[in-house]
Amino acid sequence: MLNVNNVTLQFGKRVLFEDVNIKFHGERCYGLIGANGAGKSTFLKILSDEMAPNSGNVSLESGKRMSVLSQDHFTFDEETVLNTVIQGNKPLWELMQKKEAIYMKEDFNEEDGLIAANLEVQFEEMDGWNSESDAANLLSGLGITTEDHYTLMKDMEGATKVRVLLAQALFGNPDILILDEPTNDLDLKTISWLEDFLIDFRNTVIVVSHDRHFLDTVCTNIADIDFKRIKQYTGNYTFWYESSQLALRQRQSANKKAEDKRKELQDFISRFAANASKSKQATSRKKMLEKINVDDIQASSRSYPAIIFDQNRDAGDQILEVDNLSANDDAGNVLFQNVTFKLNRGDKVSLISDDHRAITVLLEILSGNQQATSGSFSFGQTISSAYLPNENADFFQSDDNLMDWLREYSPDNKDEVFVRGFLGKMLFSGEEVFKSSTVLSGGEKVRCMLSRMMLQQANLLFMDEPTNHLDLESIQALNNGMRDFKGTMIFSSHDHTINQTVANRIIEVFPRGVMDKMVEFDEYIADKKITEQRTKMAAK
Repeated sequence: MLNVNNVTLQFGKRVLFEDVNIKFHGERCYGLIGANGAGKSTFLKILSDEMAPNSGNVSLESGKRMSVLSQDHFTFDEETVLNTVIQGNKPLWELMQKKEAIYMKEDFNEEDGLIAANLEVQFEEMDGWNSESDAANLLSGLGITTEDHYTLMKDMEGATKVRVLLAQALFGNPDILILDEPTNDLDLKTISWLEDFLIDFRNTVIVVSHDRHFLDTVCTNIADIDFKRIKQYTGNYTFWYESSQLALRQRQSANKKAEDKRKELQDFISRFAANASKSKQATSRKKMLEKINVDDIQASSRSYPAIIFDQNRDAGDQILEVDNLSANDDAGNVLFQNVTFKLNRGDKVSLISDDHRAITVLLEILSGNQQATSGSFSFGQTISSAYLPNENADFFQSDDNLMDWLREYSPDNKDEVFVRGFLGKMLFSGEEVFKSSTVLSGGEKVRCMLSRMMLQQANLLFMDEPTNHLDLESIQALNNGMRDFKGTMIFSSHDHTINQTVANRIIEVFPRGVMDKMVEFDEYIADKKITEQRTKMAAK
């Protein structure tokens, strides 16, 4: 059990946490959520004793071991990949070093033999003989091949280092496992492996993630940072989000009778408990949800941006035809060939590929920013398009404040009241609208780019990884905006929930062509026949 007792943390006049009391225990996975700047990563540092609070303390039950996903990608540069993983269990690693040191002694004597024998007993009790095979299995599950297990960490690519450090955190069955953004740089297959690992994990997990599908799949509880406190809720992220939105609507309905409110909340809990049967953690979560008191459900203080995509005109029947497009990278290597497809009105296409460069180049070509090696494409006469690129640095080179920056993209209404109101909908309020566009955070830049896209009122949207740098609130708002858009859309996203709830068509880009299926995302990745076809396409 991990106990947080009266923890307060503040920086100057800014208070992040005030008198926080909370317990993490049992076979539970806690998703730690909060608005941008609420202090999620900071709280994890307090839990792991990397940072001290101003007052209060954190106590770990005696004899229990905590493991933390390291954020330092250079600490283990001189170690092999396999040894880096084993060091996730510090007591075992220290014992292994003691063993090695004593066996290496040139004047090894009888007393040393007795010490070595005792160490061997401890080593066996800690399942040390299986440590290398256990570490190797973790690495393999995370997509790191056997030939890399004895490579030095400094020779591994950044994304692979992240996977090794994740294996390190998972190694040795820790009693408390703390993970900050564990799905970063993982592909869908590896995320699914991690989900299964955590579902089967029999101890306590505390995780921060912007991946809503991941939180929904692995979490049994949500720990929400709000109002400078941390409150626990039973259920996954979607349960927390929908229940908090329901509570907010109820709070805004001043005339709604208390008994009606209670019945509505109770009905909501019952429906969600029934739907939990679809979850991998169905049994335990359903039982917990059935025990929830409606008084536990509270409205959140969070603000969500208003992301609404309108069309300046409805599209005709001719949208976009792509014929035999091909493109190479700067070194002349083939990114894709023979890309041919035709969009239907209202299609919402999820583009996927093992090589994301291929998707970015394809979208750049369709948006007129890059030339194809060969092939052609054409739009219908009624089509107006807008593009949200993966990289947006070129749009933020001037010192314009946000008012002037956005005004440039507002063709019909440059009125200050209109522009200020529009920025307010995107959570830029007060003096923030006069910030220089060059000092914006990554998430603020994406919100500005989304504002630019909304002002264009196009009927065909192209989006390349639109959730990059966004917090959960903005991702949720974007998801709703994409889902509700009445026009046609081609997008690429690593966000599983967006793919599943928005796309009605999947186009996968391979080096020698595409696979095009009118199915939902989950069906596309789970259907055995489609998987066989994908394997054949990848082998071409």
